[in-house]
Parts: sequence; C-alpha cells; structure tokens
Amino acid sequence: MSPPIIIVIAIAAMAISAFLTRRFCNPGSAVYMLDHPNDRSLHDRPVPRGGGLAILIAIGTCGAAVAVVYPDRGLAGVALGIVIVAVVSFFDDRFCVQPVYRLVAHALAAAIILYEGFNYQKLDLPGGSWELSYVGGVALSALFIVWMINLYNFMDGMDGFAGGMTVFGFGAFAGLGWIVGHDSFLIVNVIVACASAGFLYFNFPPARIFMGDIGSSTLGLMAATLSLWGARDGVFPFWVAMLVFSPFIIDSTVTLARRLLRREKIWQAHKTHFYQRLVQAGWGHRKTVLAEYAIMFSCGISALLCAHATVTVQLVVITGWIIFYIIFFSWISWYVSGRLGDSA
Repeated sequence: MSPPIIIVIAIAAMAISAFLTRRFCNPGSAVYMLDHPNDRSLHDRPVPRGGGLAILIAIGTCGAAVAVVYPDRGLAGVALGIVIVAVVSFFDDRFCVQPVYRLVAHALAAAIILYEGFNYQKLDLPGGSWELSYVGGVALSALFIVWMINLYNFMDGMDGFAGGMTVFGFGAFAGLGWIVGHDSFLIVNVIVACASAGFLYFNFPPARIFMGDIGSSTLGLMAATLSLWGARDGVFPFWVAMLVFSPFIIDSTVTLARRLLRREKIWQAHKTHFYQRLVQAGWGHRKTVLAEYAIMFSCGISALLCAHATVTVQLVVITGWIIFYIIFFSWISWYVSGRLGDSA
C-alpha cells in the first residue's frame, strides 16, 4: 500500500474519531453517559465516558473501506468478537453488568478469534523456539486474550493513559508491519493508533471525556488479537508484543499478584496500581502520564530496533527492561511510602 493512501486513511481515522468524541462530550448526545467517581476513580467530578464508541466507529468505518482492498475472512471474525465485547461493555457503562456475564462475553469473543486462527502455537524466545501442543497453544492464547481485555480496563484509570498506550503500542506494531512489508497488518494498526489519537486530544489531562469500558475492553481485545496475529505471521516474536505493551502488562500483573498475596478481594474496585499510587502521592495526572508516555515510547523504539536483531542484542534489551521495571516499581513503592505512609 502506497504511503499517500496510508496517510489519507490515518487522517480519516483521526478526524472521524475526533469529530465524534467532541460530539459525545455534549450533554445533548444520544450516548452521553457520566462516569461518577467511585472507589477506583482518580477523578473527583463526573466526566462523560462515551469516547470509546467514537474510537470504534472510526476504526469500523476506515477498516471497512480497507477491507474492500484487503479482504480477509479472519478479520471478519475479529470484527464479530469486537462487537460482542463492545455490546456487553456498552451495557456495562450504561447499566453495570455482573462480572460473570462480562467474562462469558470475553470468553466467547476469544473463542471466535481463536477459531479464525489467531492463536499462538510456539514459544519464541531469543535463541530458541519451542512448539506447543495444539491444546496448550489454544489455552494459553485464550487466557491471554481474556487477560488483555481486562487488564486494559484495569489500566484505564488516569487521564490520557489508555489512549496513549494505544497510540504508542499500535503505532509500534504498525512500524513493525512496515519493516517486514505486511500491508494489512500495517494499515490495521495505523487505523487503531490514529483513531485513538483523535480521542486522546480530548482525553489528555485534564480529560473532557473518558473512553469507558466500551473503549478499554475492545482495545484490550485488539491488542491481544494483533499480538497473536503478528507472532503468527512472523512480523515479530511474541515476546516483542509483551515488550510493547509492558507498561500495562507489568503494572497490572504485578498489582494483581500483590493483591492475591495479601488475600484481597481482587474483583473489588481499588486504587493500588503503580500509576494510581503516583497520582495520589502528588504527581497528578499530567506528570504521571507524561512519564508513562516516555516509557511507552522507549518500549516501542526498543521493539522496532531489536525485533529482528541478533540474539545477544535481544537478550540485552530484555534484561535491561526487567532491571528497569524492578527499579522503577521499587522506587514508586519507596516514594509513595514516604509521601503517604504506604507500607507497600
């Protein structure tokens, strides 16, 4: 696909998303919903949360146009999975759906995507590749999809955070697709990144609108699916996708593990993610999200530089990021403890 066409599609996705997001900020909008502060919230006033619908409409409109040029039966299945998650998430935003029903919808979406062939059948690490059994690959892929849907939702708790992760994460995926010449993978990621950028203009601190569950859950689904797609088609090893989205994956996974060790009720609302604790300790939304953007950008650049590099380079990059996250999270715990008396 030629660069001018990619640019036109990117601008269209951004413009549609920005136009609709602005409309959905209006109390007269048919989808106007307010997010009232609760035990998990970092905001202290009601804020509309229909921005995710604007992102999805932009992705769907531009994606349908691209599908005419790049028809792909598998992507039709992905679209169906997105619709399922989007519908249950919309009702959750509007009426509050019980967790078990949300989980059923997530599992159904994962099953459809796996049926279309987006599953991970080998363990790729620097220096080696190990084939998984079919059942093992499907099971791990299903767990990955459901976890990504939920962790994206968990991490959507600060102005500009989930929108920024989408821009940087899918932008990095687009660059990786361009490097190997995978046109359909490239353009799908460009559309998602640019649709989120149109929304982010209104979501950057102080946010005028949130994306809501309809945005965070479906973007989590897309992040998982495109990670599996890229690994399946050789765009990058699977661990590279983990690196790209590590600002979300590491924070949410470590936080979940800490809560389990403390025997807390993990299904209850909380404000103990590392980014939430920084905000509460006085950094505020803007400073915290800009620091997170720097990490997201660095993860994306690392992925672009080392996805197809030598094993030595890959091992150095992975080791460097592991050390960074250990130091970073340890520093946050120390800093928050000093500011708030947090024992963590």
